[in-house]
Amino acid sequence: MRTLLNVLWLVLAGFWMAMGYVVAGVICCILIITIPFGIASFRIAGFALWPFGRTTVPRRDAGAGSLIGNIIWIVFAGWWLALGHLVTGVLLCITIIGIPFGIANFKLIPISLTPLGMEIVPSDRTATF
Repeated sequence: MRTLLNVLWLVLAGFWMAMGYVVAGVICCILIITIPFGIASFRIAGFALWPFGRTTVPRRDAGAGSLIGNIIWIVFAGWWLALGHLVTGVLLCITIIGIPFGIANFKLIPISLTPLGMEIVPSDRTATF
């Protein structure tokens, strides 16, 4: 079932949302000082391509650097990506078939706003963290 949902997600929303993260990641990597943001953006792009069966958990070793980095990320890129997820989620929720994909878009909003200090893990591994 996860594979079917992921393939449908890829066609309906995943490809376009992942491209947004890739563009943000490339821009961040061009500006040398923001390479950690670019790496986080590429990591989330993979999650945006194939979200079903995976989830996010906070990293235990995240500290003040992640907090400061997330504030900078929200100002420059996070709110644009979160807005993209919000608009896409609302449009998908208009149809009955699109409701699960709209909900998946809404679940991606928190990591699009605060990617640093989060880790993407398989859904069955969340109990071990």
